[in-house]
Amino acid sequence: MQDNRPSWDDYFMEIATVVATRSTCLRRQVGAVVVKDRRILATGYNGAPAGLRHCLEVGCLRENMGVPSGEKHELCRGLHAEQNAVIQAALHGVSMAGSTVYSTHKPCSLCAKILINAGVTDIVYGSGYADKLADEMLKEAGINVSCHAP
Repeated sequence: MQDNRPSWDDYFMEIATVVATRSTCLRRQVGAVVVKDRRILATGYNGAPAGLRHCLEVGCLRENMGVPSGEKHELCRGLHAEQNAVIQAALHGVSMAGSTVYSTHKPCSLCAKILINAGVTDIVYGSGYADKLADEMLKEAGINVSCHAP
């Protein structure tokens, strides 16, 4: 009998892709899933903080100001998917130490710093994101980073 089940990486990346569909960002939909011992600890997608109007309602601040992708992250109403996943874990008292983050996109330098301090040991991403500082910090921290494109 042949086993046609998806690999664990395929499985969790597919879940991250579904999580991204909840995104309210007008520029890029990103989803993240935090996994330890093949169990989902938390998920996150990019969008405005809970209870605030999101970009689908008020428009994109970054677009209106002409801010290029990858620059001036603070000029945005939204949080990144990885940030929201860490916040969800913290809200529910779940440690991320020793976990793997599956993300539809490679983390930026802000998210890289947060994931390092959260104790993440592995990051699996689907699409690249040009952020040399993030790459350098993740390497220095000894975090295993790999691309698992669909």
